[in-house]
Amino acid sequence: MAFRKVLKRTAIVGAGAAAALFGLSQLVEYRKTQVCLARQAAEAELKVPFANELPSRSAQLAALRDTEEFDVLIVGGGATGAGCALEAVTRNLKTALVERSDYSSGTSSRSTKLIHGGVRYLQKAIMKLDYEQYMMVKEALHERANLLEIAPHLSAPLPIMLPVYKWWQLPYYWAGIKMYDLVAGTQCLKSSYMLSKSKALELFPMLKKDRLVGAIVYYDGQHNDARMNLAIGLTAARYGAAMANYTEVVSLLKRSDPETGVEKVCGARCRDVLTGQEFDVRAKCVINATGPFTDSLRKMDDQKTVDICQPSAGVHIVIPGYYSPDNMGLLDPATSDGRVIFFLPWEKMTIAGTTDSPTSVTAHPIPTEDDINFILNEVRNYLSPDVEVRRGDVLAAWSGIRPLVTDPNSKDTQSICRNHIVNVSQSGMVTIAGGKWTTYRSMAEETLDAAIQTHQLEASASKTVGLTLEGGRDWSPTLYIRLVQDYGLENEVAQHLASTYGGKAFEVAKMAQVTGKRWPIVGKRLVSEFPYIEGEVLYAIKEYACTAIDVIARRTRLGFLNVQAADEALPRIVEIMGKRLNWTSDRKTEELEAARKFLYYEMGYRSRSEQLTKTSEINLDYQEVVRYKNRFHKFDKESKGFITTVDVQRVLQSINIQIDENSLHEILNEVDLNKNGQVEIDEFLQLMSAVKKGQVSDSRLAILLKTAEESLDLRAPVSVDRSGGGV
Repeated sequence: MAFRKVLKRTAIVGAGAAAALFGLSQLVEYRKTQVCLARQAAEAELKVPFANELPSRSAQLAALRDTEEFDVLIVGGGATGAGCALEAVTRNLKTALVERSDYSSGTSSRSTKLIHGGVRYLQKAIMKLDYEQYMMVKEALHERANLLEIAPHLSAPLPIMLPVYKWWQLPYYWAGIKMYDLVAGTQCLKSSYMLSKSKALELFPMLKKDRLVGAIVYYDGQHNDARMNLAIGLTAARYGAAMANYTEVVSLLKRSDPETGVEKVCGARCRDVLTGQEFDVRAKCVINATGPFTDSLRKMDDQKTVDICQPSAGVHIVIPGYYSPDNMGLLDPATSDGRVIFFLPWEKMTIAGTTDSPTSVTAHPIPTEDDINFILNEVRNYLSPDVEVRRGDVLAAWSGIRPLVTDPNSKDTQSICRNHIVNVSQSGMVTIAGGKWTTYRSMAEETLDAAIQTHQLEASASKTVGLTLEGGRDWSPTLYIRLVQDYGLENEVAQHLASTYGGKAFEVAKMAQVTGKRWPIVGKRLVSEFPYIEGEVLYAIKEYACTAIDVIARRTRLGFLNVQAADEALPRIVEIMGKRLNWTSDRKTEELEAARKFLYYEMGYRSRSEQLTKTSEINLDYQEVVRYKNRFHKFDKESKGFITTVDVQRVLQSINIQIDENSLHEILNEVDLNKNGQVEIDEFLQLMSAVKKGQVSDSRLAILLKTAEESLDLRAPVSVDRSGGGV
């Protein structure tokens, strides 16, 4: 450790001398060159056993079962666990990893999607003269630069605007943001700057104008968190780590130390969740990287151990992309209860969040209606009154559990530092707890240092700084053009594949089906409004996707972007996976039900659907009731008091609109509250009332009936008076 501090001091002194000689811009270029050379040297030393083809999950399970003893066994496949696996295998350690669910199925896929140092932590560090917080920010900014470099296809700098509504706050916030740039040093992404009121509104036209005095723009990184987690894990697998998802630890294996008599952890009894088969994985060192479940594994080691994690729930919502500019985020530094809210463009949608409240540990956290409404209210405070922020515009919502390192005397999680700890138990199990997404690599390096020292493992120096992740090596900003030219993909689809898979996008394109159209030639979409294609489902299986949830939530991000679109895509996804994996009809049904349950509870579909219930109040004036009843009766010709798919289909055919029966059934089912196969007049009025109040938006039935009514009115006979004729 002392040696590393000397090295760091030497680097700082050397950097200072170089700055004096060359100047800042030359120093930046010098450092880039040095990092590039260091990366090339590190990668040249490493062997890549699976460079051409990833081993299958069954091959990985066989390696876990049949290997006599690993150097390290990592429990947990989130960002930290995958980072530990990559750190270990590139240091020439025989590495194993097991994850009881899917890679990134927990907190790592439910973040704010930012790669950041933490502006608010720097503020706390300065205000409280907290050196630990300052060093945490400095470390995070170094890791931010590294992550943007090693996975350029999955990450990019993002300008974030901080609107200012009081004159005295302008110099205060400007000084803080400039300090953020200063701490980043030569790794500053782009220099922050101040904007006048008019310029701020030009860049962010949705912003509230009243009392706005100006804004400050700074830069942080943004990424696709689940895909980044997967890229780290797949890179570890290519370098030779034996890894298996859906493999849980049943118990820890122990043996008595011959010298001290103390029981030492020497592996784990594991179970394949998909088949139920159990087997032992032996290892010299077991690393606990289970995030919110840290204390569960620690208690498996020692029932008397004291909890070190305090879970905190963070809820995010997704609303349509028109709520924010394409390439500008927004930071609300002081919400009504003192928290921070980010408002960010992501995957052509807008993310808003997060909340921060104590919670219990669960594998299936659920976003609450209170949290969703809190975020919406904060968004309303910053957007122009011209922009109506509607509850019905929430397309998805999720809750992630942050594994915060806790002080037993702390009363609330908001004051807890997001730092991490590395703990070695009496039995030799190494636990990494806390931390943040951005610092996963440095956390992994510190964890492996502790494991190597504790268990006297023979390992080389860390090589993960600058080590390119899966898909990053052959990526370029213009790669998508080759995909369009070589395969005949749509431009939007090609851009999506390039930014999701990087250099591996060509492998996905090869799996894309021919459309039978003049254009695009290949690439059948799963749903029309998103660029995800059927070929990605097949490629997802190569990336260890085992369930339909894996595909909609983590291989693609459809479930996080629009729950209704994900629900519509599910039958086709299950069909494709079932054919490739030889699923029975019962298994297909189970997959469909499990995925829909996931969307309903964990992705906010329940909250969305509950905006329209049998007890919903009808809040329409007399003229509106008359207008909507007349619209309804144009479909209910027999005055039955309800309409069915047959009634709607008959009217649509009369105006030459074709919709298949299954789609029509889905459209009516969204409004059919008592699920009797028909929509009553009261249900329709409840729908229109909810649309009016903003609780429901983009209702397909409401839009369909309105469009059909307008077409019918246009086709009505013209009266003699209006025609100007007659005698």
